[in-house]
Amino acid sequence: MKAIFPAPFSLENTQEAFKARALELFAFQYKYNAVYYEFCRLLKKTPQQVQTIEDIPFLPISFFKTHQVITQLPLEPAKAFAEIKPLDKSTDSLFYFTSSGTTGSETSKHFVPDLSLYEASYMTAFEIFYGPVENYCVLALLPAYLEREGSSLIYMAEDLIKKSRHPQSGFYLHDHEALYKTLLDLESKNAPIFLIGVSFAILDFSEKYGMSLKNTIVMETGGMKGRRKEMIREALHEKLGSGFGVSKIHSEYGMTELLSQAYSKGDGIFDTPPWMKILIRDTEDPFNFVGDGKTGGVNVIDFANIHSCAFIATQDLGKTFSDNSFSILGRFDSAAIRGCNLLVP
Repeated sequence: MKAIFPAPFSLENTQEAFKARALELFAFQYKYNAVYYEFCRLLKKTPQQVQTIEDIPFLPISFFKTHQVITQLPLEPAKAFAEIKPLDKSTDSLFYFTSSGTTGSETSKHFVPDLSLYEASYMTAFEIFYGPVENYCVLALLPAYLEREGSSLIYMAEDLIKKSRHPQSGFYLHDHEALYKTLLDLESKNAPIFLIGVSFAILDFSEKYGMSLKNTIVMETGGMKGRRKEMIREALHEKLGSGFGVSKIHSEYGMTELLSQAYSKGDGIFDTPPWMKILIRDTEDPFNFVGDGKTGGVNVIDFANIHSCAFIATQDLGKTFSDNSFSILGRFDSAAIRGCNLLVP
């Protein structure tokens, strides 16, 4: 069954509609998100002064490591996003996702009081890009994520596996032989397969079991996580394409601090769902934006982040293109490599 998006995401796919909704959500989070309000106040930015998307302040992603970025404690009904109620309780009992981090590093914490928003986001996006999940047998090779708690990627993969309703869908921790036999069996039946894996794991698998897959979408989620030497995406995809016998390797661009994902069907070029947008900021002046084809810092608008912050300045480097697609080129030099981050050239 097709996932129905909550009302805040039901918008026409036009620039005007996106701008209007972005400004509404900015006003809402300015009013009810104490951390974001203080950030905007220090920048002297108010809803009255913000008239374009480019005027909106983008919260540095590092705030998710040091603050509780959350909307709560309304004093009166919100004029914008009236159908979404800000939180009125302590965060002590709230559900949250955490980033993997590296040894000794701080991890991000993303409070998600309404998991239906996240579920609607990834299910609807999956259907936009790949069709109903019921059409696939979903196989997940995500060992590093399965071995810890709080992964938003595992939550999504687990739900995709469940909703695929295929008896052979499932996770493969370290059992590469079982995955190999499953792929052979499914391929022999011409069954459509969706294989999603963290980069180091599917690279290890492809090097051990050379295959020629005809009915399988292979998607890497990025990140060597210290398991292997970092590789540029082109080199990784060349190795994976050769190992799996496929012409294109798909990719997912997502992170703990976002509840939406962008997808690439090959060549490292990503597209966003209608409720998500990428802007590129100047590396020397974070309050200015650069045009298409120019490298800069990646800012993300994600309407699914209603209860946290929808306007995030990441530590990734990338560029946008005239058709609203984008590519990820690496990370700022000062940024630690994040476990779910894409590869650094």
